Amino acid sequence: QQQQQLSATVRRHLHSTSLVLQVGQEMLEEEAREAEREKMQYLEENCTALFIPGSMQDLQELCCKLHKQIDLVDEERYNMEVKVAKSNKVDDLKLKIQYLNGRFKKPVLKKVRMSADAMLAGLLGSKHKVSMDLRASLKQVKKEVKDEVEKIKDKTGMGGRKKMFDTEP
Repeated sequence: QQQQQLSATVRRHLHSTSLVLQVGQEMLEEEAREAEREKMQYLEENCTALFIPGSMQDLQELCCKLHKQIDLVDEERYNMEVKVAKSNKVDDLKLKIQYLNGRFKKPVLKKVRMSADAMLAGLLGSKHKVSMDLRASLKQVKKEVKDEVEKIKDKTGMGGRKKMFDTEP
């Protein structure tokens, strides 16, 4: 019984898809016929029947007329191509400007006053207790060492450097 239900479901599905395909095919054929009708109507409106005269003078006049029409069409085509090229160039330049503005645009940074301990706490979270006392790691300079350095400077003059030239005449 399940196989009969499945096969009935499959048959209904296949039947519905075939109907959809038939309708789609009919629509495509109708569109093709409509396009052909529009094409023929356009040709009848814009392309008159060619009259070929029998005399040489009439043929030359016809050729001149056709050449003028060809020149007009070529000029129009060229103008359109130039407009399209300019439009494309402008669009390309706009894209380049947007790219450059977006690429090199720097955000405005705000000054934030924060101690090193606060920065570490913010980065590592409140679980880690790290103390960063920068002043504790600095070496303490004794005052005695400073006094000795000053004595040496006084003896040699010019801050510990030798005199290069005698200033006496």
